[in-house]
Amino acid sequence: MMTEQIHYAKGSEKPILPDDGKLRLYSMRFCPFAQRAHLILNAKNIPYHVININLHEKPEWYSEINPSGKVPALHLVNEPGSPFLSESLIITEYLDEKYSQNPVYPKEPVSKAMDKLWIEKFTPVIGAVVRILLGEEDSEKALNDITQTLSTFEGELKRRDTSYFGGEKPGILDYAIWPWFERLAAINSVVGDTFSLKEDTYPHLVKWRDLLLNDPAVQKHYLTPEDHSQFFESKRSGTPNFNLLVKNE
Repeated sequence: MMTEQIHYAKGSEKPILPDDGKLRLYSMRFCPFAQRAHLILNAKNIPYHVININLHEKPEWYSEINPSGKVPALHLVNEPGSPFLSESLIITEYLDEKYSQNPVYPKEPVSKAMDKLWIEKFTPVIGAVVRILLGEEDSEKALNDITQTLSTFEGELKRRDTSYFGGEKPGILDYAIWPWFERLAAINSVVGDTFSLKEDTYPHLVKWRDLLLNDPAVQKHYLTPEDHSQFFESKRSGTPNFNLLVKNE
């Protein structure tokens, strides 16, 4: 799997990939939506290449091969017409339908629909975490959006009475919301030590988080709170450091 951390930017040459039939995921190492695609590919043990894109200064060749310009984008090299899929949840559902191993979506239609609705219910956290990390608004309102939504998810996990939202192993709801849980610890770099996922407030979510931290699919794409903090600090300064991790290779 092509996994180099460097991000291709304006003026860079298009990478030459082997003609091996593997899926090609155009990504950005710090993008939580792209992380969803990585998690499902990893969970299902699907071989793939990764091409990271500098979203601040996209390479010219990227718009030529993928007019949407978005990440994640999954290049289906073996499908007729060699199409690109964009939007993280469209990509994850395609992968689950195409590759039968280690299913992550519920088979039962109502359960599948309900998990999709729960993913939508997580939207307030998605917006609030990013706004805090970018320093875009008063943190008190954003923190309130986070705590209210987490309380709802704490109650749902308690109701399901399972280790994961997906049951006894992670499913799509677990993987779809994980990227923002991974970034929660980073928000204190902006707001001070005003938030933590406390066991006395969120006992089920704390156990769930600790289990997912050790999940192989999560571990393969995990970044520390310090990594996330440093990247968003560079974004707030106006010069996002997409190649922040290159020095660690």
